[in-house]
Amino acid sequence: MFALVDCNACYASCEQIFRPDLRGKPVVVLSNNDGCIVARSQEAKALGIPAFAPYFKVQHLLTQHQVQVFSSNYELYGDISRRVMSTLARFTPHLERYSIDEAFLDVAGVADLRQLGLQIKSTLWREQRMPVCVGIAPSKTLAKLANYIAKRSRKLGGVCVIAELSQWQPLFARIPVGEVWGVGSKLAKRLQAQGVHTVADLQRQELASIRREYSVVLARTVRELQGDSCLALMQQPAPRQEIFRSRSFGHQVVLQSELLEAVSNYAAKAAVALRQQHSLTQRVHVMVETSRHGQRPYYSACTQPLAHPTNDTRVITQAAIAVAKRLFIRGLAYNKTGVGLLELSSSEQAQGDLFSGPSSQAASALMAVLDAANSKYGQSTLFLAREATAQKWQMARQFKSPAYTTRISDVPVVRLV
Repeated sequence: MFALVDCNACYASCEQIFRPDLRGKPVVVLSNNDGCIVARSQEAKALGIPAFAPYFKVQHLLTQHQVQVFSSNYELYGDISRRVMSTLARFTPHLERYSIDEAFLDVAGVADLRQLGLQIKSTLWREQRMPVCVGIAPSKTLAKLANYIAKRSRKLGGVCVIAELSQWQPLFARIPVGEVWGVGSKLAKRLQAQGVHTVADLQRQELASIRREYSVVLARTVRELQGDSCLALMQQPAPRQEIFRSRSFGHQVVLQSELLEAVSNYAAKAAVALRQQHSLTQRVHVMVETSRHGQRPYYSACTQPLAHPTNDTRVITQAAIAVAKRLFIRGLAYNKTGVGLLELSSSEQAQGDLFSGPSSQAASALMAVLDAANSKYGQSTLFLAREATAQKWQMARQFKSPAYTTRISDVPVVRLV
């Protein structure tokens, strides 16, 4: 049996943790540069505020209904997610972190599954003030479906256990096929054109026919809907084959110095992610672009090969800067840049090199110290001078909340009066 634990309106709920005055009130969170709405509390959804709507188009509606607006606070969301996953790990050592706000748990052998789901839900609320729903079923696809039902049923109290499939057929016959995990909008339209409109319709399909007309993947989904577990728990995610870091600027960048600061910053962040998965890179990719709607739309990218595979922030940043200088054209106003690390390999199986023995070991030790300091004392405690401190190009976050859990100056203070 699998349990899927999903945070309710994760970003909005994170904002409410340290603002209990906002619980039960409409809250929305905006995307990068305060562009679109990416998260809504249940109260905001009830007001009819659409998802992914541009902020400027619904600003009047938000003001009218006194909706609390927040910019994306990734530092806060990432840390709350880590705390949630740490709490879930106490219930079972077999856990797969599926996304920032979702996790699969192996709960095989548990006698009272509903009681377990209620315990998970109450523990996360008591310890993290994070509201969640729990779906439990014999397969991961059914667990996702159970979670979908738990979010929409008041009777279930946020916990849905699918054990006997026959008992759920009437409800499956009312759930659109597009709500099945892995069935996107395009595939849903194809299925609907052939008379497969609901979960129950897909569940009844013949496997050989689905495999022949669609794919082995969809046939596996059908088997999962029939209660046959085909997807095992992935406790260790596979290392990424490419790592990219990019963001739009808060304002247009015209100075080469500011562009190089941003490139250095993204290169350093990508290098940290590279070391976290114990990998090395052989090529550094950099892209720059201006507004597509400007008078001189411009996009360019280039890849720089490295002499040796590395995860040294200094080497990666130096290569990225060299590429960015070649791409920069004076007189253009840039909206975005990004850095990618390609041709990744395992650092644990790195082949030795005659010319990078002691220096390579020293670099690894230095990077370990850098990562340890930033992990202990906070992100960007130590950084390359090339990244600068002003960073005027950073994305606009006009409504950003404090970094309550990751910056010592933002830690809430309780005063007795």
